[in-house]
Amino acid sequence: MLWLILLHLGAACAAVPLVRWLGTRAFLLLALVPGAAAVWAAAHHDEVADGHTLVSEWHWIPGLGVGVALRCDALALLMVLIAGGVGALVMVYCAGYFRRDEPRVGAFAGTLTAFAGAMLGLVLADDLIVLYVMWELTSVFSFLLIGHTPERRKNRRAALQALLVTTLGGLVMLVGFLMLGHAAGTYRLSRIVADPPAAGPLLSTALVCVLVGALTKSAVWPFSFWLPGAMAAPTPVSAYLHAAAMVKAGIYLVARLAPAFAHVVPWRGTVLVLGAVTMLLGGWRALRETDLKRLLAFGTVSQLGFLTLLVGDGTRDAALAGAVMILAHALFKAPLFLTVGIIDHATGTRELDRLSGLGRRMPWVCAVAVLAGASMAGLPPLLGFAAKEAAAQALAEGDTAEAWALGAVVLGSGLTFAYTLRFLWGAFGRKPGVEPLTPARTGPALFVPPAVCALCGLLLGPAVLWLDPLLARYARTFPDPGGEPFHLALWHGFGPALGLSALAWALGLLIFLAGRPLARLGDRIAQFDGDVVFAHALWGLERLSLQSTGMVQRGSLPVYLGTALAVLVGFEGVALAADQPWQHIGEPRWFDSVPQLAVAVGVCAVAVLCVLADQRMKAAILAGITGYGTGVLYVLHGAPDLALTQFAVETVSLIVFVLVLRRLPARFPAGQRTWRVRRVTQLVFAVAAGGLVAGLTYLAAAARLAPPAGHELPTATAHEGVKNVVATTLVDLRAWDTMGESAVLAVAAIGVTSLVYLRRRARAAVALPVPGAGPGTGTHTGGTGRGGGASAATPPGRLDAWKLTGRPVTLPPRGGGSPVAPRRTWLAASSSLAPEGRSVMFEVMARLVFHPIVVLSLYLLFCAENLPGGGFTAGLVAGLALAVRYLAGGRHELAAAAPVDAGFLLGLGLLILTGTGLAGLFLGGSVLASGSVHAELPVLGEVHAASAVLFDTGVYLLVLGVVLDVLRSLGSEIDRRIERERARAADERQRGGQRGGAS
Repeated sequence: MLWLILLHLGAACAAVPLVRWLGTRAFLLLALVPGAAAVWAAAHHDEVADGHTLVSEWHWIPGLGVGVALRCDALALLMVLIAGGVGALVMVYCAGYFRRDEPRVGAFAGTLTAFAGAMLGLVLADDLIVLYVMWELTSVFSFLLIGHTPERRKNRRAALQALLVTTLGGLVMLVGFLMLGHAAGTYRLSRIVADPPAAGPLLSTALVCVLVGALTKSAVWPFSFWLPGAMAAPTPVSAYLHAAAMVKAGIYLVARLAPAFAHVVPWRGTVLVLGAVTMLLGGWRALRETDLKRLLAFGTVSQLGFLTLLVGDGTRDAALAGAVMILAHALFKAPLFLTVGIIDHATGTRELDRLSGLGRRMPWVCAVAVLAGASMAGLPPLLGFAAKEAAAQALAEGDTAEAWALGAVVLGSGLTFAYTLRFLWGAFGRKPGVEPLTPARTGPALFVPPAVCALCGLLLGPAVLWLDPLLARYARTFPDPGGEPFHLALWHGFGPALGLSALAWALGLLIFLAGRPLARLGDRIAQFDGDVVFAHALWGLERLSLQSTGMVQRGSLPVYLGTALAVLVGFEGVALAADQPWQHIGEPRWFDSVPQLAVAVGVCAVAVLCVLADQRMKAAILAGITGYGTGVLYVLHGAPDLALTQFAVETVSLIVFVLVLRRLPARFPAGQRTWRVRRVTQLVFAVAAGGLVAGLTYLAAAARLAPPAGHELPTATAHEGVKNVVATTLVDLRAWDTMGESAVLAVAAIGVTSLVYLRRRARAAVALPVPGAGPGTGTHTGGTGRGGGASAATPPGRLDAWKLTGRPVTLPPRGGGSPVAPRRTWLAASSSLAPEGRSVMFEVMARLVFHPIVVLSLYLLFCAENLPGGGFTAGLVAGLALAVRYLAGGRHELAAAAPVDAGFLLGLGLLILTGTGLAGLFLGGSVLASGSVHAELPVLGEVHAASAVLFDTGVYLLVLGVVLDVLRSLGSEIDRRIERERARAADERQRGGQRGGAS
């Protein structure tokens, strides 16, 4: 079963190139994927109907008991048939619905295919967590499908509304899942239903939370307002999401849990009341709509309330009626939506008041709509009639609550009959005073899918007996009430069920004939609109959040940091004072050797000097010295890996400090009284936080109960043929932590650098003077960066200041250089610097050390298995090589040294990290499982390669991308701004001189 889901995800990834190559015909190829799911379900129909259950379990993290458990029983098979069959027909419909030049068709095709795969995973999941993941995936994919045309505000608003409502309900449902799993002692869905936990407050609260998620997903009142708004989506989305897939997810979850929990308070009362209210309100509102699509949308709301009432009732016969009604609803609602799409394509409108005479001009489309509408209205001999007969029979034999529910169902069925007549009359009837429309021709791809669905509803009506074994298998999971069980059939003779159906038809006809007065009455009594209430609630929440943010977020980083430190010191201090853990530990050992003590004292002295420094640059250098001193302590303690990493980090940090301090005043404002108060406050916070962290570190190390495991780590890594315990721990034993930290590092780097580029789009490229360039000898540079490309019209004799990432630098001719600047160029772009800004010694040193540093970084990367090194340290060393080139030759030199975008390195590093983890999953059975290869090569001899090296390579590229991004944002971008300010000042002085000369 897992292969079905993976097939959908693979097809979704291939959808964009397929649409690019085949156009809209790619939908026909993609239709084979959900079609394969439907064929698979049909092939296992007899097996499942006989009582067999298909089970598939894939252990993901065996040690933690995490796995992907799939299970297909009668209910799941029914949902797979619906999602796969209707999904395939909707894909075929898309081939005729979209134009070849439609924008973003490839993305739409991929999202729709992925949605179908997520829906399959949802109905097949036998684990609550897996079900929740698939549940949220359907919400995300539906958001993308509804907002397929983001240029329209209506689409954006509808997509956001659907996402907020369903996601909020999903989060509440997740809480219920956790509570339910805790109460049952397992998260396996089949085990929970087979052996439910005892009733109690915890179980009741969990079920209420689960019902909130199910009701929001299925648009049951009071959460029904989002579904009509989703009609802004393309018609295929409306047909699939609102007939077969997304809105059925909540119905499926209620049907899945009802056998075990329908008797638990307040399950049954909630689903009966809300289902009945939704059925009546949705049907009533459908009578007031003039847009065909919105009319069907409110009709869908009404039908979803009906389905919720049936599957949540908790009786065997009601469950059987609910199961057949789920199938019938898919087979009549999908063709009705698709028919509206045909009408919209052919006439350009969906308004009832503008449509006239289409019944004669589109007879085959009208016939399909009549068949589907008759099934929705419950007319024989269609499947909808058999389903409603079963529902009436099941509710008629129940208790008082079911009797009230039956009355609501009869009234709701009358409304259904009325809005069905309204739909058919409005779409195909001839209206007096309205000119008959001449529709455009439509292809078979638009007509065949709704025709197939409608014909299935017609054929399965008399053949409903064929469905009885499968659906009765699901109904048998409910408690046996005793007596003769009800069986599906088209004709049960003259009885109460048929009489109630006839009453509903007569009532619906009267309501349709009195449509206009009832519509006016509905407009007068309509006091609240859920959509408007939601909008006001959202606006109020946004206003409250803005006010709260304005009160708390004042834009002061010292205040934010001080608040965090105050909370840390306060809470931890209280906990330490209450527990007094130092009473249970021995005397501290202050140092192991005299050199350690000397270095520690020196670090503390430098830290005090750093606090007392009045110059920013001096403070930054002293802070760096404390970091280097810490690295020396690591060396003295026998930790070369940590020392090497510490030295590299401190060097990069010092460079970043230098780059940032260029834009700040050289000295602290020590003369101001407020500044002195601030410094004292900062000193108090710093000493308190530092002392707390030092004390916690010591207490944590001294409170060890078990013997240290350090001496066992070499043995644990020796069987893999490696010696470096630290590197092996980072990329193998704790690879999950390293992957998470790498992702956080990438996100932080992107966020910080994005702040620097925030105002870049509003600025034009700046042209700078090129030393030695005369008139007419301008040099242009090009490239692509975050904000755009190079200036299209750079004045002669000037060099574009835009940072370069993708193209080599074009240098000015050497022969016409300035007599002050050296003629010899040691770096690729050093001649772009002003003469007073060049250092020949620095350029020579940069050229000499750049390549050795890069080679050193590669050595540290590949020797990390047995010697000090690793991807993180190696990436920092490679970044230092780029920093040397930048400091020696400027930002154009950096562009020449690294002609690649930093985002590409970040993405490639994350891709390698993720790919290594997935490779371990598929090849080793668990995520990030390690592997190694031993080989004999002709020249190199015995070679040992481990997957950890590939993982480390991803870390190397990611760290290198971070350093490059920092250099380009805090270095090149600030250089560009400084140059722009200088050029602007020079232009102002020149204009001032011209005005002075003219006066």
